[in-house]
Amino acid sequence: MSEPLRIGFLGAGKMATALAQGWIKAGLTTPDRLCASDPVASARDQFAMLTGAFVSGDNAQIVTRSNILVLAVKPQNMAEVLAGIRPTVSPAHLLISIAAGVTMAQIAGSVGAEKPIIRVMPNTPCLVGASASAFAASQWATAADVQRCEQLFNSVGRAVQVPEKLLDAVTGLSGSGPAYVAVIIEALADGGVRMGLPRDLAMMLAAQTVLGSAQMLLETGLHPGQLKDMVASPAGTTIAGLHELERGGLRAALMDAVEAATIRSMELGKSS
Repeated sequence: MSEPLRIGFLGAGKMATALAQGWIKAGLTTPDRLCASDPVASARDQFAMLTGAFVSGDNAQIVTRSNILVLAVKPQNMAEVLAGIRPTVSPAHLLISIAAGVTMAQIAGSVGAEKPIIRVMPNTPCLVGASASAFAASQWATAADVQRCEQLFNSVGRAVQVPEKLLDAVTGLSGSGPAYVAVIIEALADGGVRMGLPRDLAMMLAAQTVLGSAQMLLETGLHPGQLKDMVASPAGTTIAGLHELERGGLRAALMDAVEAATIRSMELGKSS
């Protein structure tokens, strides 16, 4: 029988909390086998309140309580945090980094070589079991380590292994993407309110429309253009609305957003 998962988070921010809650919901761990550290007391308190897990201001204490370490600190703080735990981390620890831009080589340089490292870019819908995650594994990560990572992140959505060089683009697309989609939903709802719909009804219709459209694409394998053409009848309402979206440059704006976030992820890696 494999050793039970004892998961420690270095950093107890929103993503760490969302993952911890998601893994508890999925039945992969329990509050008594979770722990987290953070220098900010309010972050520790929030993590403890929402997960029921042990929290501490001492990173080394979290390392000794865990066999999986989730590195959830800010990229610019990563090197300092890793240098501090280097004497405590052993090759028996699986290090899973969710910090944008920080490469596995940088992590290994700070914590010591020959440690199993997996770099993951998840997103916040992990809280409702609908995350989109991509990950890359270092040469020291075993097949069992990769399988464990897949188990963790598939339990809160969908996870796919990619070459590390693609993770900055993943960050720009799915890592930051929930914010883009939230803006789209808010704008759609605002349009409904402008046309007379009550706010709560407009928000529900907008969010459910985005959810249903995404689910339809994933389950049918349709190209987005096919779904668009299914809805847009000749001289109808939808094509009139699509014309305004093209006039407003929606496609270019979204592409530019992904590009800007990807470039920023690269910059964070260089500065960490």
